[in-house]
Amino acid sequence: MFEYEMHQVRSAELIRQADEHRRARAALADRKTRKAERSSTTKDAEGPVSTGGPRRSRFARTA
Repeated sequence: MFEYEMHQVRSAELIRQADEHRRARAALADRKTRKAERSSTTKDAEGPVSTGGPRRSRFARTA
């Protein structure tokens, strides 16, 4: 019976640790998204700096 109770205590402790870890990861992800949203609002006012599209050829076209 003692071993069963120890198992229950250990299981509850592992579940608690997993829950804390999950909440910490969620908080970190939330912080990152808020930071990205804040930085994107400042960039929107400026407009896109480069489109990243295809560029003109360096060489002149031959006839």
